[in-house]
Amino acid sequence: MLNRFVRFLREFHPLTLFGAGVAAGSAGTLFARNFIPYERKIGHEIHLDYGPSDPRFERSLGQLLGPGFLGGNRVTPLHNGDEIFPPMLEAIDSARFSITLESFIYWDGRIAGDFSRRLSARARAGIKVHVSLDGAGCDCINSPLVREMRDSGCEVEIYNILEILDLDRLNNRTHRKLLVVDGKVGFIGGVGIADVWGGNAQSPDHWRDSHYKVEGPVVAQLQSAFTDNWMEMAAAVLHGDDYFPELEVAGPHRCQVFKSAPHEGSDSARLMFLFSIAAARRTIHLANSYFIPDDLTQHTLVEACERGVDVKIMVPGPHIDKQFVRDASRTRWGPLLRAGARFFEYEPTMFHCKLMIIDSEWVSVGSCNFDNRSFRLNDEANINILDATFGLEQVATFCADLEECREITLAEWEARSPVQKLIDATFALGRSQM
Repeated sequence: MLNRFVRFLREFHPLTLFGAGVAAGSAGTLFARNFIPYERKIGHEIHLDYGPSDPRFERSLGQLLGPGFLGGNRVTPLHNGDEIFPPMLEAIDSARFSITLESFIYWDGRIAGDFSRRLSARARAGIKVHVSLDGAGCDCINSPLVREMRDSGCEVEIYNILEILDLDRLNNRTHRKLLVVDGKVGFIGGVGIADVWGGNAQSPDHWRDSHYKVEGPVVAQLQSAFTDNWMEMAAAVLHGDDYFPELEVAGPHRCQVFKSAPHEGSDSARLMFLFSIAAARRTIHLANSYFIPDDLTQHTLVEACERGVDVKIMVPGPHIDKQFVRDASRTRWGPLLRAGARFFEYEPTMFHCKLMIIDSEWVSVGSCNFDNRSFRLNDEANINILDATFGLEQVATFCADLEECREITLAEWEARSPVQKLIDATFALGRSQM
């Protein structure tokens, strides 16, 4: 046997062996860079003896997440496509100096066509237009829509396009949804640029989602989140009054925009959720389209229940674009249900909202899902609002959505069939990539 192996090695071409070694090494590197966390992340519980109303909360979170809180802002909630897209397009039409747009989803169709035409028209009028699209989320990279924007003078960059030279980062995506016009008005939330977000959540073909129009000093932080990735893609710095003008007071809200990205070694998204949940003293209203908490986040929610916090969690029901995510999510519910958390599945349509409200006064909205992909793998951006009036308004919206939900009790969760439990457990094996 040994002699046969030696003859095999002598006969095998050295370059072939070298190539096999390179291939094996590349495959190992690819797996390690994309599927094994290489940054130290939060591994211990966060204990707080103060809630969101305490000045220490704002000071601490303002420093931990990066940019501090700014007063004088107005945040206007927009619900579903019919209410979301018109103000965004109107803002684009009104642009005098600059437009910056970043989106994970940009799918060929009527809505993407509207955006492309409006953006192209402003570029032809001499406005500086910069568009960042994700290489995995955009299905029209080589379509007439993108060509039209480029031909008209828009600068279009594709984030992390899946090319051979980018294999060590193929698992990193920009999931941010940002639009800033003239550096003065911004939009942030969960909506993608695609026809499935059209309508008013009146049927399963029309998604329930929320987006937020932002005015005031914090718009500069939205612009900064955009320029973060733009510098990486275009190797260019956007600056000056066209992008960062002097901003006046626009409303009563104290706000903060934070961004999270794995290549920065940042655990900001996960930190924000862990810190906020640990601060809750009365209520947690959590609505999220992809709810797959890791062990520490799950435990932090359980601890909130055990100290008497009323925890309500809203997730998608039978209409969902990724059924395997719903299956994996269910495996994480048991400890929470036993601790007293209540789960509600939104039934009429697909559900894409990303909303957390703590004690009816601290609100976080944006692109962050409640899963490992948002916490560790994607580039994300959220806006946090510290305002009791705004918080109560968001609770009212949450409760209105509850009317369209079905509660899942502990008894019903435990009564899942053995086959369903096996399916759930099988998909949960891949939750580090969800």
